[in-house]
Amino acid sequence: MISSRPFIAGVALTLAAGVSQADTTPATPAGWKGKGEAGIVFARGNTDADTINLKLAMSDEVDRWKHSLDMAALRATSAGVKSADRYMAGWQSDYRTSARTFAFGALRYENDKFSAFDYQASASTGVGYKFYDTDTIKLSGQAGVGYRRLKNSVTGDATGDAVFVAGMDYENNLTASTKVLDKFHAESGAKNTLLANYLGIEVKMSDALALAVGFDVRDNTKVPPGVKKLDTVSTVNLVYAF
Repeated sequence: MISSRPFIAGVALTLAAGVSQADTTPATPAGWKGKGEAGIVFARGNTDADTINLKLAMSDEVDRWKHSLDMAALRATSAGVKSADRYMAGWQSDYRTSARTFAFGALRYENDKFSAFDYQASASTGVGYKFYDTDTIKLSGQAGVGYRRLKNSVTGDATGDAVFVAGMDYENNLTASTKVLDKFHAESGAKNTLLANYLGIEVKMSDALALAVGFDVRDNTKVPPGVKKLDTVSTVNLVYAF
């Protein structure tokens, strides 16, 4: 299982890139905007440990549509023994029905060799609402239904069930240099309820550099005997934006 112990050593790099809209005509796409993170830890001597943490988030808005891509990978070894091996990818398309409401369709896949399930894959649809959408605060929530396939890591059985899905995205620019982010995702069905939440704080040190602290929690409510329900990861990253 993944330890809740923070990654106290390492070098992390976050690449943030955005492509602005070159043409102001309504039919012209706004362009993809994105942010990626890469953290690498190599420890040698009394302790041999390697950790690689990668993240990518991109989005594009065209007229009433917004398309978002999220990817993440976490891999760790200690004394030559693998202790973490997780990969996640998600895609969501939103269609704006009014200034605050939207309909969405989403695909999500998570492969985690050290959790209760080797993989969980879902397709869902529903509606969302933007409670705040300003330069300072952004808060949106969404809920819907879908179908999920998952594979039990102990028995190897792959099953499917209907799920209720919910999510929340929060961003608050507390000051010109400090930002708080929180992203929540839930999938609840007869086979399992997955709860995932990421909380992060970014503090700018200059126009290009920032310090980011993050805490990632995943909880699977129905797990086989001998498997822990809760996984946590803590990170301290150096952020480089351009």
